[in-house]
Amino acid sequence: MSEFDNVTAAPPPPSGAAPQEDRTLALIAHLLGIISWFVGPLIIWLISKDNPAKSFVTDQSKEALNFQITITIAFVVAFILMAVTLGLLFFLPALVGIANLVFCILGGIKANNGEAYRYPFALRLIK
Repeated sequence: MSEFDNVTAAPPPPSGAAPQEDRTLALIAHLLGIISWFVGPLIIWLISKDNPAKSFVTDQSKEALNFQITITIAFVVAFILMAVTLGLLFFLPALVGIANLVFCILGGIKANNGEAYRYPFALRLIK
């Protein structure tokens, strides 16, 4: 197993059923990524990370935070490619934005149902 596999491999989801309050906070963590980028999931993760009873919220907010960090990197790369090609790849930032919107909504729906959602492509930098 390479070092890169450790960064991209999804951690196992927490076990047990999450209460409605935790599912709602996890939903908010995923959906705040659309509006506030990485700030919303970061705040929810910082609030819940020290409370062992909030393991579902901690896991999902960490997953949302890692995805927003990945999206930020993708936006930077998309804008650089757009600038280097003199606007020929003008659609790349829009594609990244649409992917962010779709995957955040999917994550929010799954989290609200009590399922631990794993984004299909996310650098898991926050462990």
